[in-house]
Amino acid sequence: MCHESGAHRVPTTGSTRQNGLVRRPSLVASDVDGTLLDPAERVSERTARTARGVHDSGTPFVLVTGRPPRWVPRIVAGLGVAGTVVCSNGAVLYDAAADRVLHSTAIDPTTLREVTGELRDALPGCSFGVERSTSGAHDRLDQQFIAESAFHRCWPNPDLRIAARDELVGVPVVKLLVMHERMTSAEMAPVAEELIGGRLGVTYSTGAGLLELSAPGVNKAAGLARVAEQLAVDPRDVIAFGDMPNDIPMLEWVGHGVAVGNAHPDVRQVADEVTTSNTHDGVATVLERWW
Repeated sequence: MCHESGAHRVPTTGSTRQNGLVRRPSLVASDVDGTLLDPAERVSERTARTARGVHDSGTPFVLVTGRPPRWVPRIVAGLGVAGTVVCSNGAVLYDAAADRVLHSTAIDPTTLREVTGELRDALPGCSFGVERSTSGAHDRLDQQFIAESAFHRCWPNPDLRIAARDELVGVPVVKLLVMHERMTSAEMAPVAEELIGGRLGVTYSTGAGLLELSAPGVNKAAGLARVAEQLAVDPRDVIAFGDMPNDIPMLEWVGHGVAVGNAHPDVRQVADEVTTSNTHDGVATVLERWW
């Protein structure tokens, strides 16, 4: 497992837009929640069948998600395709077939202490949780996800262990989560961006008062770029699907970015194409052109 304090540089060649991918993609990348999964968080039979067709043709099918590795195996089982997964918004590369973390990029404790203190002052009433990188999805849960007690009250989660602030910021983490029960994510994001935008990456995948912070330069595009480079795939030959602001860097980087019909307006704005919603198999609808 490789740990770094900095992020993988995204190749500039991916900036070339290709409105309307005519030839079959060399790599398929998809966000999970709100995109690949239906509203009940299930993989439909049609989507699974299409994903297996992509995989069986020799084309990599890469999940790119804000989820940590421990939340991936159930999705992989429903999809029927196990390969490299970009987790934690690009901070972690996870081999789902081997249950092994291949690479992680962490936020250092000094930055954690500074940022949490500043955000607590700027967003009174916020609380914090952290995701730590481990060797695989099945490592001890109490070592992977810890949070303050106020965070747990806002977001009850069986994976979460309550911890004091000193423990939260005492070791490197792959993601810092900031929650506020009286603000939306869109209201919180500009405040966090202005305060710490140069020191950490700020994004969100839900509107329900939750921000996701990563090391500088870490995002879904950077994580996917690492996978594409390892597979010798040009970004112009990659198609990607998404629905929320944390998907925007990825959709801008690939040759053809697709927003599902239920996507956030900012995502629809940057996409080359808008497909049907996740309720109506938006990912499969596009991929069935080739598979």
